[in-house]
Amino acid sequence: MGRELVVDDARVTYSVAGRGQLNAVDGVSFTLEPGTVLGLVGESGCGKSTLARALCGLTPLSGGGIRFGDKPVAPMRLSRREPELLRVQMVFQNPYASLNPRRRIGKQLEDARRIHPGQAPTVGELLDEVELPRSTAAGFPYQFSGGQRQRIAIARAMATGPEVLIGDEPIASLDASLQSKVAQLMRRVALDSGAALLFISHDLAIVRTIADRVLVMSAGKIVESGPTQRVWQQPEHPYTKRLLGAIPAVDGLGRIPLVEPR
Repeated sequence: MGRELVVDDARVTYSVAGRGQLNAVDGVSFTLEPGTVLGLVGESGCGKSTLARALCGLTPLSGGGIRFGDKPVAPMRLSRREPELLRVQMVFQNPYASLNPRRRIGKQLEDARRIHPGQAPTVGELLDEVELPRSTAAGFPYQFSGGQRQRIAIARAMATGPEVLIGDEPIASLDASLQSKVAQLMRRVALDSGAALLFISHDLAIVRTIADRVLVMSAGKIVESGPTQRVWQQPEHPYTKRLLGAIPAVDGLGRIPLVEPR
């Protein structure tokens, strides 16, 4: 059984020249339970990525706390991180920057597998999971498309045997034709392994298709939360209603109708 990730009144504050204190994350609380997919949505600049980095210990909190099971998530130092906290893994937005350009894909996956020795899938099995040919292991990152690189990044995160997988806008840099497929892939590989998934995006339409529950973030705060379909069909907060109102309407076949010019 996996462990919960509990966020309790988390706060991240920055000092901005000429503007004083900026509350990037302002009193956020939620629980991510094992075997579930939680969507976090909001416009750019609302604090989603800052929160994601705090959940992994990459950004220190100014107040509140984050706990993984019974272990506080402390800011990452130069020394080796506690093995238990390596069970919280992130897939970053930019697959071009998150892979080492000088190392073959197989070597990078092997590095990640050492975190979970004896239990992680083989490199070939990891590539199978993300629907890439096993020959991918012999290549370098520059030889692959953005969508393929993001699949490799997902495979690398899963190689560590994570209990919590965090996707920080993981589809934002991909072509529209790939975004839904990669989002569905993340849901499948996370849940098949028993991990929880926090999927962060400004795209509510895609979050609706993969998340069990959703959090709506605005100006550093969670302004609405609940089961995805309830938030989608009966939004309560004006900000949520505005976000949903900005999504193009589709017809019964899932197509965006074209409006003829007058």
